[in-house]
Amino acid sequence: MFEDSKIGVIGGGSWATAIAKILTQNVDHIYWWMRNHDSATYFRKFQRNPKYLPSIRFDKEKITVSTDLEKVINKCDVLFMVHPSAFLYDIFEGVQMDNMDKKMIISAIKGIVPEYNAIPARFFHKSFGIPYENIAVIGGPCHAEEVAMEKLSYLTVACQDEEKGAAIANLLNSRFIKTDTTTDIFGVELGAVLKNIYAITAGIYHGLGYGDNFQALLISNAIQEMDRFVAAVSQVVRDTKHSGYLGDLLVTAYSPFSRNRTFGSMIGKGFSVRTAQFEMNMVAEGYYAAKSIVEINKKFGVEIPIVEATYRILYEKISPVIEMNLLTEKLR
Repeated sequence: MFEDSKIGVIGGGSWATAIAKILTQNVDHIYWWMRNHDSATYFRKFQRNPKYLPSIRFDKEKITVSTDLEKVINKCDVLFMVHPSAFLYDIFEGVQMDNMDKKMIISAIKGIVPEYNAIPARFFHKSFGIPYENIAVIGGPCHAEEVAMEKLSYLTVACQDEEKGAAIANLLNSRFIKTDTTTDIFGVELGAVLKNIYAITAGIYHGLGYGDNFQALLISNAIQEMDRFVAAVSQVVRDTKHSGYLGDLLVTAYSPFSRNRTFGSMIGKGFSVRTAQFEMNMVAEGYYAAKSIVEINKKFGVEIPIVEATYRILYEKISPVIEMNLLTEKLR
């Protein structure tokens, strides 16, 4: 379906770099927008992203790198959006885009747009009039670092149009990438938002010195909390034990590659939010998501004690020791 389409990747971070690597296994050419001019210049010279996954060396004949967002968007028919959700609104503000409602948008953004308290699929639909059947979502479980090492990984492609979802999955399938498809774009995207918050919680407990026994209890409660919340927001039949939900949660909560877990661990060890963000030099999407989910839940009233406890630590500056001790009494 997309064999003759021009394909673009929007974003210059580690996951964008991993998506570019995956795509170049199957397509002849992609257009890649990077915000950072120095990174784009370095890439043109050395065929590597200097800041993220620099071990990957790309075929220069397969990629055109640009810092002109309008040029890349207007040239391409299929766009993989892989920019941090916290800055998604800012990068599109004032950008002149042609025929956005005709393009296929694939969101690989595992976060929430804070200006709207909206998942990226809803943001693209409401802001640019893109019909939901032209929007797909990529879920895990998958870390960019393991893609760089070509370790076997699995992706979930969600799209309401099953034929388009299968075509997107076909673009991503390779020797080291396996895919599954679903029509549940809202569930997969909300699950990706929530799992980042739970990974921060897991990290906080790790930083406080809790062990694996307790972490297992925490994550078993987290998947139940995710199931309750997603069911309230999007009332369709789904199985949150599927790898696109539970698998993505597990890898994000346990992996040393997880930036959200790392961020939470720093908070548990006594770092302030600002210091942890500065030291990481990467975006922990769960930080922004915690506030947005608490705001959204004012409408739905779902019992989400893990999200609420994490929110109070991050935004109300409640002691992690006190808040996490209180949370332990609510978990079963």
